[in-house]
Amino acid sequence: MKHEDFMRIALEEAKKGDMPYGAVLVKDGEIILQGHNTSQTDNDVLAHAESNVLRSFTKKNSYSLDALKGYTLYTTCEPCPMCAAACVWAGLSEIVFGASIKELIGIGSKQIDIACEEIVAKGFQNIKVTKGILAQECLELFK
Repeated sequence: MKHEDFMRIALEEAKKGDMPYGAVLVKDGEIILQGHNTSQTDNDVLAHAESNVLRSFTKKNSYSLDALKGYTLYTTCEPCPMCAAACVWAGLSEIVFGASIKELIGIGSKQIDIACEEIVAKGFQNIKVTKGILAQECLELFK
C-alpha cells in the first residue's frame, strides 16, 4: 500500500470521531491500530486521534522511549504540539499527515501555530515527517 491508501483509511476513521481527525498506525505495510478524536465524547482534552492510537498501542504492548521504532503514524491533519511531542516520547519512526496546521488556521480552525517538524527537530528522536498527503481531502472534513 502507498501513503495515499493509508491516508484514505485515516480519512474514514476521522468520520467516526467527534472532531474530523483520524489516525492509523502502520508497521511493515500492515495496519496495527486506527483511531479518531474522542475529546468531546470522553471529556478529555488529550484524546486526540494520534494520542488515542499511541495510548492504545502502549497499553497493549509496553512503553519505552523507542516503543514505536519502525512504525509510521498516518494522520489526517498535522499533529498538534502535544501529539508531536508524544510521537517523540514514543520513538515513532515516521509521521505522515494530510492538512497542515497553517492550512487549518487558514480555514478558521483553532490551532497552536507550531509546526510538527519544529517539535520533532527539537526532540531527541530521528522522526521522518512527510506532509501534504491527500491534504485537500483532509481539509474537506472541516466543511
